[in-house]
Amino acid sequence: MPVKNLIHLAAFAIAIGLPPVRSDATDAFSSLLQPTFAAHCVKCHGEEGRLEGEVNLLNLRSFSDLLRQPDLLETLIGVLSDQDMPPEEEEPLEVGTRDAMIQHLEAILEQSLATQSFASTPIRRMNRFQYNNAVVDLLELERNIFRLNERLMRRYTDYFHPEKGKMPPEVEVASRPLGKDRDLQRAEGFMGAAAFPQDLRAEHGYDNRADHLTLSPLLLESFLLLSQTIVDSRDLNPKECRSWNRFFMPPTDGDQLQAIRTRLTEFLRRAFRRPVNPETLDRFVAFAKNSLESGASFTTTMKTVVGATLASPDFLYLYDTQERGEASATRQPLGDFELASRLSFFLWSSIPDATLLDLAQRGELSEPSTLNAQIDRMLNDRRTARFCEAFPSQWLQLDRLITSIPDPEKFESFYFVGGYRVSMHMMMEPLLLFETVYIEDRSILELIDPKFSWRSDVLARSYNGDAKTRGGSVNKITFKRIPVTDPRWGGVITNAAVMTMTSSPTRTQPITRGAWVNTVIFNDPPDPPPADVPPLPEPDEGYLKNLTIRERFSEHRTRQDCASCHKQIDPLGFALENYGPTGLWRDKYENGRQVDPSGKLFNRHEFMTSVEFKRSIMKEKRRFVRGFSAHLLSYALGRELSPADSPALAKIAESAMSGQDSIRTILKMVALSEPFHHKNTRGAPLGEVEHEE
Repeated sequence: MPVKNLIHLAAFAIAIGLPPVRSDATDAFSSLLQPTFAAHCVKCHGEEGRLEGEVNLLNLRSFSDLLRQPDLLETLIGVLSDQDMPPEEEEPLEVGTRDAMIQHLEAILEQSLATQSFASTPIRRMNRFQYNNAVVDLLELERNIFRLNERLMRRYTDYFHPEKGKMPPEVEVASRPLGKDRDLQRAEGFMGAAAFPQDLRAEHGYDNRADHLTLSPLLLESFLLLSQTIVDSRDLNPKECRSWNRFFMPPTDGDQLQAIRTRLTEFLRRAFRRPVNPETLDRFVAFAKNSLESGASFTTTMKTVVGATLASPDFLYLYDTQERGEASATRQPLGDFELASRLSFFLWSSIPDATLLDLAQRGELSEPSTLNAQIDRMLNDRRTARFCEAFPSQWLQLDRLITSIPDPEKFESFYFVGGYRVSMHMMMEPLLLFETVYIEDRSILELIDPKFSWRSDVLARSYNGDAKTRGGSVNKITFKRIPVTDPRWGGVITNAAVMTMTSSPTRTQPITRGAWVNTVIFNDPPDPPPADVPPLPEPDEGYLKNLTIRERFSEHRTRQDCASCHKQIDPLGFALENYGPTGLWRDKYENGRQVDPSGKLFNRHEFMTSVEFKRSIMKEKRRFVRGFSAHLLSYALGRELSPADSPALAKIAESAMSGQDSIRTILKMVALSEPFHHKNTRGAPLGEVEHEE
């Protein structure tokens, strides 16, 4: 390209907010990338209207066309790195050509992301779990506001002490949704509290996703009713409320209104997560004054004020403020109060405590040394139990186990008397593993291949294929930490809970399992299948009963519209075929055919057994760390990730590859990342931001 044209192109790029174009990148596009696309790719991605994967490479007529599409750049790098493209039936790329393309595409991606906006997080309400925790912390309550089935595990042993860094060898726990619906200690929740419905997790995300947490008129009415029933409940009393004497009891001397003003100044600061402005404070004090003058007692008045606070949008809603005059509203640093809230809702699923708010008020929270110390403090705080209650169960999608109903005739030993299931024991195993990794600050790789696990007596007998699994407590269940001596078992993949919930009532579902591994472990969910894919026939239909699962799925792999996805997810699912529909090991199918778990992971790592498959995953450490970090970052921000978040994930993965891979280190890196510390209050690309005067 002539120098004059390059100068004009660079000037145009700067004018619209793109980074200056480097001549070597432009040359690589015209001399390598565009010709290779034309020779190997456009036949399926642009010519004659064919747009497989909705990718059109024929439209890339200039370097700038490519520079503007970071999503496409990431896709191209991925399929080239995994050797998914060109397809096997097409002429392969020479190794040198493939490596050069990846190198240049990565350089272009880095250049493209330099100006990408962080995705905006819409204003959203608290979800039910956050609301409960916020009220508990605000009022310093001894019990939850309502029963929370979101918390899949109930702890009976007081073992969650991250500051000690060690799990006990034995714990007592129970499954909330699958165990007996009764707490042996006392009823959960405030009597009479009108709970609103449980928030469901996003399909490929979490129940704190901002775009899911809207507030309909009906739900708003539920919040208003809830706030009133909380303060009217007889459980709001001195025994259950540690702040009772400081907040609800009348002052022993002095002006009551002045006492109310003093108490509300701090109370509203905590409730609204920022200092309350004088006008709002005056309204609340006037509201209390009217209540007192109408004859209400001091305690009743303060309860009424609490009810009004809990119904206030400033309490219910989480949002980023927009500062006037900011030049880069799509990459605007968080204020200290916003940072305090983002940290506390990430790690504690609740409002910031007084320490965070005090530091924010002095403008010190965002100072590096202070911030590092506060993150460490928060990670050592027992309130991180809430993170371990909210994140891992949704990350692993363990709610699917609740509705898993294996065929009672084929799997009789799966059921107890009364309809209870072994799955109540299964669910605890991966959750206790995650908590152990967190409390002891172990490498996140131990989530995949740990040297220990947790077993109840019933679960241990179930793994051994002992049909006498019936019986045992349906309330408290004792789990013991055991060493893993058989590499077939252990970890968040090869456990009975995941194997059962990714099976049908009668058979395994390797495609479901493969999609689960791709989504959960690598954060790369496959596209939905075409609408006209026929269901897999049941095995008693003719000759199909003599086929293996792999043979019966062959039609789906040969369909042109299915092949690309199945090439990616099939090896991940078939690798787990030795684990039957309830997670028990099998070498043969019911028809006597041998199970074949062999395959190749990401076109790189060949494996013959499920054990070798797990070892192959361990070889893909960078990919797993990046995927796990992406899950954490999405959970922390309450939104889907965008290309602008990629550099932060790459940085975390790079640090983990150098040995910084303990779970708390990863969490801290997420909390220190650029996306975590910035907001987008306008949602427009940088080059389109209109500056306020």
